[in-house]
Amino acid sequence: MSPTTVLPETRAPSARSLADRLDGQPWHAIEDDLDQRGCALIPGLLDDAECDTLAALYDRDAPFRSRIVMAHHGFGSGEYRYFAYPLPETVATMRRLLYARLVAQANRWADRLGTGPAFPHDHDAFIARCHEAGQTRPTPLLLRYGRDDYNCLHQDLYGEHVFPVQATILLSSPGTDFSGGEFVLTEQRARRQSRVEVVPLAKGDAVLFAVRHRPLTGGRGAARATLRHGVSRVRDGKRYTLGVVLHDAS
Repeated sequence: MSPTTVLPETRAPSARSLADRLDGQPWHAIEDDLDQRGCALIPGLLDDAECDTLAALYDRDAPFRSRIVMAHHGFGSGEYRYFAYPLPETVATMRRLLYARLVAQANRWADRLGTGPAFPHDHDAFIARCHEAGQTRPTPLLLRYGRDDYNCLHQDLYGEHVFPVQATILLSSPGTDFSGGEFVLTEQRARRQSRVEVVPLAKGDAVLFAVRHRPLTGGRGAARATLRHGVSRVRDGKRYTLGVVLHDAS
């Protein structure tokens, strides 16, 4: 099936509803947070029922192409499943809408960092570029953590073509469904010790964050900070998240 085909799901927000929620966000402030800290919060992007619908997909076979047990690869403890094409409707819509709102900033970053080529305005055109380069596997994923599970610091790169910002949406309620399990971001600059950012998330909140680098302005012109993200140890319960990566994998 085509990457642009989507699977409908029960309790899925409409594309118009998601677009309205995203349009209502303070995008200048979000862009500033990404520029200054490498991450930005979008509170309440999905409601409880929408989160529950997505989390319930985890135990079904049809939407997924693979299952990864983190401990088998030294990634941490816990597991995740990559969606197959066609993507569920919410995931496909979220991917397209986030790309449209982030592509201008992505091109500014690419210009400052001297990387290229420029990202096309349309997400379908960017995915076509990925596929022409052999990056044909979809990268959105559902992650499930239980007691004592965690995710080591990492970067979701997958190939030559990397969109510089991605999103994670928490699908469970901290303090009710689980404890611990904080989203963690680290940043490394040349000749400096690492900086750590812990982003508190409520159910339905999304965090946008830099995949690999964000540009810095220094005395010698543009420089870059290197970022990695992960999840601290879940102390109890179960934690589900949706990862929305905007490039495909080889």
